[in-house]
Amino acid sequence: MKKILIINGDPNSINSEIIYKSWKKIKKSLKKQIYLISNYNLLNNQFKKLGYSMKMQKVENVFLENNSEKLKILDVNLKFKNPFKVSKKLSSKFILSSLKKGHKLALNNKISGVINCSIDKTLLNKDKIGVTEFFASQCNIKDNSEAMLIWNKKLSVCPITTHVNLNEVTKKLNQKLIINKIKTINYWFKKKIKKKPRIAVLGLNPHNAEMRKNSEEVKIILPAIKKLQKLNINIKGPLVADTIFINDYKNYDVIVGMFHDQVLAPFKSLFKFNAVNITLGLDYLRVSPDHGTARNLIGKNKASITSFLQCIQVIKKFGK
Repeated sequence: MKKILIINGDPNSINSEIIYKSWKKIKKSLKKQIYLISNYNLLNNQFKKLGYSMKMQKVENVFLENNSEKLKILDVNLKFKNPFKVSKKLSSKFILSSLKKGHKLALNNKISGVINCSIDKTLLNKDKIGVTEFFASQCNIKDNSEAMLIWNKKLSVCPITTHVNLNEVTKKLNQKLIINKIKTINYWFKKKIKKKPRIAVLGLNPHNAEMRKNSEEVKIILPAIKKLQKLNINIKGPLVADTIFINDYKNYDVIVGMFHDQVLAPFKSLFKFNAVNITLGLDYLRVSPDHGTARNLIGKNKASITSFLQCIQVIKKFGK
């Protein structure tokens, strides 16, 4: 029986609420497969503050057979006074240790996949701003071919540049980056979904800069698309970003944008939390819920578990 790893993520978040509520919905047979990388005392104290009662068990070895239906905790060291107000320094150390532990374990074929709960990106070091980039660096990906795919059964989106400021997008954008990421997307769809995806690529500028000669559309995006078409990839573009999400998105399986909010903002307007963040191109399947830490919701019992439960289903469907 292959295991599913869950990484607790940011201690100052709604993650414990989501874990508790989701655990109540999961079938007993599936509970035997799940292992949570966390701190036992942290989780125990958070559950008490939230008024939850949860049976948990510390375990040291994920690979030993354990048919317990208790929540199995792979303990990571963390000191704290208030379980929802852990210092930035200690939170950062805890998160990085948890992510590294998850990566190391996920390389084993007995692990079906790994889910990381939400994390405040500022707690990661400066060179790897997002969790996508962190796992890519751990897997030693040198050509930026990892792809951040926001997936559901109706539509997927992917930004070419991920967790970077807008003023850095044009500096990072190049043909090779676009080609490598779209090749990764195409490969994953053919292997896992068993279909040749219909891919739309958006331009960068308003109205695609009217396709002026010195625009990124003409110099970078269009040449990349033409090269991908020669590889027999079903791809169109550059398409205008401001209208595609009105109705035309229904004609595609994946819409690729040039920067994060260009595709994630309209996607979330359409589907809200009905999506999962999948990092393509790693040595294992890594997914995460499509939402943040939501610190403003701590203790209010308003956290949605929709995306987290979908993460588990994605691991079951597409994992090793």
